[in-house]
Amino acid sequence: MSSRSVQQAAPDVETAAAERSGPRAVESWPPGISTRATMRISDVLGALRPEFPALTPSKLRFLEEQGLVEPVRTPAGYRQYSLADVERLRYVLAAQRDKYLPLKVIKEELAALDAGQGSVPLARAVPDGAGDLRPADRLTAQSLAESADVDVALVTGLMEAGVIRPDSRGHFDPWTLEVVRIAASVGAHGVEPRHLRAARLAADRSIDLVAAAVAPLRAAGTPSARARAGALGADLGESLAELHTVLLRQGVADLA
Repeated sequence: MSSRSVQQAAPDVETAAAERSGPRAVESWPPGISTRATMRISDVLGALRPEFPALTPSKLRFLEEQGLVEPVRTPAGYRQYSLADVERLRYVLAAQRDKYLPLKVIKEELAALDAGQGSVPLARAVPDGAGDLRPADRLTAQSLAESADVDVALVTGLMEAGVIRPDSRGHFDPWTLEVVRIAASVGAHGVEPRHLRAARLAADRSIDLVAAAVAPLRAAGTPSARARAGALGADLGESLAELHTVLLRQGVADLA
């Protein structure tokens, strides 16, 4: 067989392998959505990040570990997702963000939907106001509080603690919305904005590490070098975020 034939056959081999991996754990919800696994992690991020800009590969892997989504694996070991997986992820992420539901409860809700107990129209699976998270948007302290459904005093407290930082015009980018929502969630357990300074400082130190790593590429000034800097920065940032998550889980497990 020629190398060209091998290349042409490769997708079919991967599809067959995915089919041989056995039936997916859950197929009943959402109904009528393709369960054929053809999407890479980057495709899933591209589909969901306009609504959930803080979504990362490590978050997707964590949701997989919790049994909320089950991507298939290609013979090379890469994860592949279906359109149905994307809708399930959208449901999970929206429930976390908008209702602050724990994953255990979300998993129970999905199990009920899979069993045909109740239904959620897919138009409702995309949360109202998802357009608030477009990268082009710039939020003020007041609109940030309204979008996060919190008192403006929380936003002010986070600003005073240095956890969130407006730009020169007093505007915030869409990522800040997720920070405020998380701050509101942990605030329910007595964690105040001033307590979150440590998280801000840890993030800044990681950002400094990434900046130092990509500095030589950025200094080159060419379009290709800038593209490589962006890719390296994203990958390194995700790795550092994953390291932080693992260390945090390790420490919390020790508390138990």
